[in-house]
Amino acid sequence: MKIFLTGATGYIGSYVKDLLLQEGHTLHALCRNPEKMENDHPNLKLYKGDLTDEKVIEIAIAGCNQVYHLAAYAKPWAKDPAVYYEMNLHAVQGLLDAAFRNNVEKIVFTSTAGVLGPSHRTPVAEHDTRIGEVMNEYEDSKTMAEELCLRYVAEKNMNIVTVNPPRVYGPGVDTESNSLTRLLKMYAAGKWNIIPGNGKGIGSYVHVEDVAKGHLLAMKHGKPGERYILSGENLSYDEFFDIIKKVTGKNYPLFHIPLPLMMLAGHLMNLREKITGQPPMITPKWIKKYSYNYALDCSKAQKELGYTYRNFEQGIKQTYDSISSQ
Repeated sequence: MKIFLTGATGYIGSYVKDLLLQEGHTLHALCRNPEKMENDHPNLKLYKGDLTDEKVIEIAIAGCNQVYHLAAYAKPWAKDPAVYYEMNLHAVQGLLDAAFRNNVEKIVFTSTAGVLGPSHRTPVAEHDTRIGEVMNEYEDSKTMAEELCLRYVAEKNMNIVTVNPPRVYGPGVDTESNSLTRLLKMYAAGKWNIIPGNGKGIGSYVHVEDVAKGHLLAMKHGKPGERYILSGENLSYDEFFDIIKKVTGKNYPLFHIPLPLMMLAGHLMNLREKITGQPPMITPKWIKKYSYNYALDCSKAQKELGYTYRNFEQGIKQTYDSISSQ
């Protein structure tokens, strides 16, 4: 089968690429920098361009039966916030239009669990009403892109399935999307010593390979217009770091940093950017997210897709063993 893939050089996309090639599919991969990817597989064809290159996309998608759309602008900061909407919304519409013109049978669209919002008393499921407003431009652009996909399902009878991964970890390319593996490396080297807030904030952590497999399951079994949470274990920050200490065998001191102090640091980084041009590592809009819990319920994906995930301790040990051997 011929498949069009965006984000093939990205963190999750590189795993999806490998799994599809292992299944024997022919891949047409859109890449801004094809030189970053080893192209020694006979079933892999690279097309140089980005999500705004409509002519390249039209050529690359021709003859493809399926589309996996993973590419996005997911950095925590942009000098011009309009880039989030250009890459994560307007470019999605161009891709969907090209897929419609070329009679693509099915599309898996990668969103984020951030669009679902924080959890309260119970983990959040796919159709729960969001608590509060979106936190930043990334979440907002992805929310609008999901709404766009639903419109194309309803108005053009397209078969589009959305997947929503949360905090992803595991070995792979070093990008903003792989920040948890960066954190693991820093802690193991004695260069990380903070825990956000009081350490009780909850997040959902999932191995990148499980997320990639979830993409393929969504293509095989996902229903048109449905979204599927591809999450893992729900852990507090304290639990997260206790497991990292156990796996690494290192017991470096960790300090809880009050969220107001973190917000101040975020504002100072924004100010530094205006003076020096140095991009902030994180912004107050993203720091605000640490004020909430983000427990997730992936039982729908487990039931309808056959999705599974490994426990966090097992996954983080595999990750640590992998990066330690490099």
